[in-house]
Amino acid sequence: MTPAADPAVRTRGRWAPGRDLAVDLGTATTQVHVRGRGVVLDEPTVAAVDGTTGRLVAAGEDALRMHGRTPQGVLTVRPLSDGVVADAEVAEQLLRHFVDRVRPGRLVRPRVVVCVPSAVTGVERRALEDAALRCGARSVHVVEEVVAAAIGAGLPVEDAHASMVVDIGGGTTDVAVLSLGGVVNARSARIGGDEVEEAVVRGVRETYDLLLGERSAADVVHRVGSVWPLATELTTRVRGRDLGTGLPRTVELGSTQVRRMVEPVTVQTVEVVRQVLDVCPPELAGDLVDAGVVLTGGGALLRGWAERLRHELGVPVRVADEPRHAVVRGAGACVDDLAVLRRVLARAPGT
Repeated sequence: MTPAADPAVRTRGRWAPGRDLAVDLGTATTQVHVRGRGVVLDEPTVAAVDGTTGRLVAAGEDALRMHGRTPQGVLTVRPLSDGVVADAEVAEQLLRHFVDRVRPGRLVRPRVVVCVPSAVTGVERRALEDAALRCGARSVHVVEEVVAAAIGAGLPVEDAHASMVVDIGGGTTDVAVLSLGGVVNARSARIGGDEVEEAVVRGVRETYDLLLGERSAADVVHRVGSVWPLATELTTRVRGRDLGTGLPRTVELGSTQVRRMVEPVTVQTVEVVRQVLDVCPPELAGDLVDAGVVLTGGGALLRGWAERLRHELGVPVRVADEPRHAVVRGAGACVDDLAVLRRVLARAPGT
């Protein structure tokens, strides 16, 4: 059966290896899967633009390296906020740049699967669809990030037994219980890795009267960040700008100290997961006592998440293999196998 014969996938022609794409356009990173080739792009969702013309100057890693160091008249922009498009013009330019890098030729118009947070509004969803279409996509199909994450983590989402996934991204945390291929219950909160880094910036400023840059805060989280006590506590040194003198100054931070700084964000995240469990039907809740919870997304790499949630919720918790790529792997499975996409779209809300 060709895609056009299925009402859930309204498009023309056959899906082609090397042509059709799955895109996870996230707040922090953008990842692209090409049909038949796998994940071929993983870049920061950052653009450097000319402040006068709005023209794209650099994208991804190149733009991130320019952050805080741009020449006069050039701005670095993160066009997504909390998982949704905040600057449509820059988001479109950035997406076009990434798509052009991976598609085989400018004359090829790919079919595209894109991922969105569970709580996205209709307006926010259409903004992402429109951006992809204006980038040359022949058709665009939208999949919830949490469903893609579950598929990418290898969960048996088609089974009657429940699966639960917690996807912690840069701008959002999506939590869902899935059974028989559909979402039984889900919550999405606009908290994620960005808020963790902001908590570190705020904590260092309040404690040391020292201002950290965005990349320095991310380095601190990577080196010593945790949400649960570590067997061996870690320390790191970080340089910032003294708010009193304006001069560079270096301080030492420990993992216990950083854990206290990010605790408010941790508590909010735990509460979102708890809310989903609290309204889970008893039969499915029993499944989760055995099957547990799987963590995906870049935020799942923060030390101690499995231990913290296991302690708070009383169910088994594990981190998926390569959690940063779970969403794009799941979206890629929809691109690689049309039957998977049909099932996902058929069970999506509003279909």
